[in-house]
Amino acid sequence: MTLSVPDPILDLDATDLADALRRGDLTSGEVTRLYLARLEALNPRLRAVITVNPDAHVDADALDVLAPDGRGPLHGLPLLIKDNIDVAGLPTTAGSALMAGHVPDRDAPLVARLRAAGAVILGKANMTEWANFMTLGMPNGYSSQGGQTVNPWGEGLDTGGSSSGSGVAVAARLAVAAVGTETSGSVVSPAHQNGLVGLKPTLGLVPRTGIIPISHSQDTAGPIARSARDAALLLSVMAGPDEHDAASRLRPVPDLTLAPVALEGAQIGVIVDEEGLSEQHQVALGLARAALERAGATVHDVTFPSRAELKQLGWMLEVLEYEFRDDLNAYLSGVTVGPRDLQAVIAGNDAQAERCLKYGQTFLHAAQGTRTDTTADGYRRARERDLRLTRAEGFDLLFARGLDAVMFPSIRGCDLAAKAGYPSLTLPVHVPDASPAQRPGGVLLVSPAGTDASLLSLASHLGAELGGVRFPELDVAAALTP
Repeated sequence: MTLSVPDPILDLDATDLADALRRGDLTSGEVTRLYLARLEALNPRLRAVITVNPDAHVDADALDVLAPDGRGPLHGLPLLIKDNIDVAGLPTTAGSALMAGHVPDRDAPLVARLRAAGAVILGKANMTEWANFMTLGMPNGYSSQGGQTVNPWGEGLDTGGSSSGSGVAVAARLAVAAVGTETSGSVVSPAHQNGLVGLKPTLGLVPRTGIIPISHSQDTAGPIARSARDAALLLSVMAGPDEHDAASRLRPVPDLTLAPVALEGAQIGVIVDEEGLSEQHQVALGLARAALERAGATVHDVTFPSRAELKQLGWMLEVLEYEFRDDLNAYLSGVTVGPRDLQAVIAGNDAQAERCLKYGQTFLHAAQGTRTDTTADGYRRARERDLRLTRAEGFDLLFARGLDAVMFPSIRGCDLAAKAGYPSLTLPVHVPDASPAQRPGGVLLVSPAGTDASLLSLASHLGAELGGVRFPELDVAAALTP
């Protein structure tokens, strides 16, 4: 098999590929082997995948014997799963070498749903270690278990984090789509840096059971894909309640059928007071604004209502510091091989400092040293402040003006959407003549809680106006040469 020129199959997005597989135009076996061959050729350079599923081709072949009426909505789609999400039989490490022996015996609910819908799990994607809540100064995409993930648009460019491998793998066409997790920007950041669509769903829409956590107030899994319709396809399968995740039991599953011309008559607020934007981000915002107007939306210049107080407060991590230790300890208590609590993680890193502490463990120490827990007044005040500034005195004031969504340049505002628990989506915007060091670019859309379907419809229409995604040029033939 030669991959010197990308196979036409690799140009199909998840929606079109699923349709072709269900019709029988392609077999799951041939598609899976094609992606595995590309992964084998390019991953040594990109380090986007920590673990390859040795049974992926067997799983794919089993799908090919199903009758057409037994094929699910994701039939035969080759996907990658971030390495803090449990996949039965494969290690779940959160990027930590200390966790290499932890092999769950059951899938996280979202993974079980993907499999039941016909997806083929190619393996586990690399990530910023401990979901980027380990230390200061660690590059996005680095983990002691997987090494440094490389942006396929150019070595030295930011991969985004912490779902770094998920973003890189989809951009490099090592998988047709991937699943990441986000606490504050960890889905939308790698999607943005790799020129893709990344969706952080409404908090609770996708269950968190079987995911190594940071914060139950902000954590969620979400799809990274080539289009909004692909993100909707994956979300329609992953969403739904789970008995072990209280937040998921409170969130009804929406109808994710996308409206074809959602921007006609839509009211979109564009944030205009962001400082320090690069020329490329300014151009991208202007292109997206023009596309909104062409598509029939009414655009309103707005400022984020609580911006002044947010700027004065700076980085607000107290809620994460309070929640991380207890939430992580609850997960690690079920681990049979590896550290059983945060203190053991810290000690294990110290014992293997040369391998495990290239950049330190500042946040781990800070979380372990938190003197009180989530029943404390300090925690409650921090959480109430976050919700006040992002919901009541933030997004809710904008949405009360009749706005369907708010658009930020780049991924500015992703932290605000994360604290509010509201859905956010990054959309790529091609800036003509941008230098390699500047690409790709994009914008972030945020909408009210529970409006994921509307957000995806708006993004799908806008994405069509903007022309969709591009792919980095990768010399696979050179990668295959000894």
